[in-house]
Amino acid sequence: MTDISKAGTYKLGDRTVKRLGYGAMQLAGPGVFGPPKDRDAALAVLREAIASGVDHIDTSDFYGPHVTNQIIREALHPYPANLTIVTKISARRDDKGAWLPAMSPKELTQAVHDNLRNLGLDVMEVVNLRSMHGIHGPAEGSLEPQLNTLAELQRQGLVRHIGLSNVTRTQIAQGRNIADIVCVQNQYNIAHRQDDALIDELAADGIAYVPFFPLGGFSPLQSDTLANVAQKLGATPMQVALAWLLRRAPNILLIPGTSSVDHLRENLAAAELDLPANAIAVLNGIAGEASQAA
Repeated sequence: MTDISKAGTYKLGDRTVKRLGYGAMQLAGPGVFGPPKDRDAALAVLREAIASGVDHIDTSDFYGPHVTNQIIREALHPYPANLTIVTKISARRDDKGAWLPAMSPKELTQAVHDNLRNLGLDVMEVVNLRSMHGIHGPAEGSLEPQLNTLAELQRQGLVRHIGLSNVTRTQIAQGRNIADIVCVQNQYNIAHRQDDALIDELAADGIAYVPFFPLGGFSPLQSDTLANVAQKLGATPMQVALAWLLRRAPNILLIPGTSSVDHLRENLAAAELDLPANAIAVLNGIAGEASQAA
């Protein structure tokens, strides 16, 4: 079995977690909507993750909706003492599965209670406020009312720590003026490196950065380059992409998702993948290949 502790650890709020965790998004049905095709397989993935040493699971009650959290509870409750479950709020689903903003104080409060109920918890360890000013990427806009609502829920003891997702540097600064922000969750990978400077700034302040879509938005040229590196190393492209992220900065926490036990094991094996200097040099150049292909 892979020793994921080789990827190291980092603090998340007042806990220390292994840097290779698990994202539960793919446990729901197609389009992250409705029940999974194979519920037993979903349960098996979660149990295998815990058996493999994972102590950080990322989820949301709008996955399904409600489905993913209910599966997590069925698979793992009562939870291991060292397990940190992180959720996100500020969106809802309509009856066709569309993603809609849900950022009013009433909606945010209800979302926290929904997460607690469906996960079987009395307090959420970390709640990420996902900005809905931009659906497909960060967009400027004040998050003060939403953060004030989360801060009040924190004072009530329902939320232990607050994070931010899909946000700009300005929104992070605004958030830190209202509450202690323990993590930022944005899209970032070998090909999409807009947050390079931000990651280093957060690392200097001891704030975790959680990238999503480690293989998202690659051009064909970028994908070919990654695949060639992976082939030479006897690894999968996903393993190489994850290993590169682990090397990128010490505050990066990974939450690769899958609905397959075999793929879970492959992803976790990235903790033991050694990237030689020549491979890193090639991977570092991938971000510039999009402009070459244009």
